[in-house]
Amino acid sequence: MRSLVLKRVFDLIGAGLAIVLLSPLIAIVAYLVRRNLGSPIFFTQMRPGLGGKPFVMYKFRTMSDARDSEGQLLPDDRRLTQFGQFLRSTSLDELPELWNVIKGEMSLVGPRPLLMKYLELYTPEQARRHEVKPGITGWAQVNGRNALTWEEKFKLDVWYVDNWTLTLDLRILWLTLLKVVRRDGISAAGHATMPEFRGSRNG
Repeated sequence: MRSLVLKRVFDLIGAGLAIVLLSPLIAIVAYLVRRNLGSPIFFTQMRPGLGGKPFVMYKFRTMSDARDSEGQLLPDDRRLTQFGQFLRSTSLDELPELWNVIKGEMSLVGPRPLLMKYLELYTPEQARRHEVKPGITGWAQVNGRNALTWEEKFKLDVWYVDNWTLTLDLRILWLTLLKVVRRDGISAAGHATMPEFRGSRNG
């Protein structure tokens, strides 16, 4: 219980300071999203949080609303603009998630919140990633990010659940900064981000 309180205090202080210090940058990115992609400037989606409980996650938009002749949205890789690629490669699209941290729905560090439909596809071991709050960054993100397979990412997520310490969180945040500067592991080969998870091959 003490460790959970400590992590929450760390999240509140860290996210609060980040919002204050980065507010000019957040405002600039919001303006650029509006100018390049139009409204809305935020991408919102229901994601599973602690225990799989759904919450609304906020990000800056990175994709256009381009559609085919039948009015259907084009594939992600065709809607991801050069500007959107820049936001993703610098992780600037993640800045609105600081509000999710303030609200207590996310943590600065933890397994990334994925899609609700994946919940029924996890093995019992993989589902343990939801024993902690999802994070803006995580152990999998600093060890390969989207260049990893789903199974590799989930193993790293569960390792984090079993080995969390405040020192580990600080280390992950530092490594995240280095990853952002180097723009490593932004997407899987042949995909705008990651291919869809369809369940583990080993069941």
